[in-house]
Amino acid sequence: MIICDENVDFLEKIAQKISSKDVELIFLDNEQMRNLNLEQRGIDKSTDVLSFPLVDIAKNLPLGSIVINFELAKEKAKELNHSYKEEISLLFIHAMLHLIGLDHETDKGEMREKEKELINFFKLPKSLIVRNES
Repeated sequence: MIICDENVDFLEKIAQKISSKDVELIFLDNEQMRNLNLEQRGIDKSTDVLSFPLVDIAKNLPLGSIVINFELAKEKAKELNHSYKEEISLLFIHAMLHLIGLDHETDKGEMREKEKELINFFKLPKSLIVRNES
């Protein structure tokens, strides 16, 4: 189950495909995301998505939190000529994979392969895969 104030029913299937645990989903604007990125990672710029996994110390804890920058998501969707919903889906998939322990910065391509698999499974535009291979 996704815990969020916005209507994100379209993300439930993605969440359930990746993990049975609950996930908190938060939407921020550019400035709020910049502040969070600075506070949590020491990087003074906005970003499109951040994920914060919870340590699995109890079965009933959520998997973690996902924070999506809705302003950047809208800009990127327009730039790549796909829908905002599709952009949010990609960011959500990316963050969920981080929450389950995958990391494209340190693995040997496993996370990118899993992203491709999920993008194909959910019939998302292939342009989303190409963007993440760079």
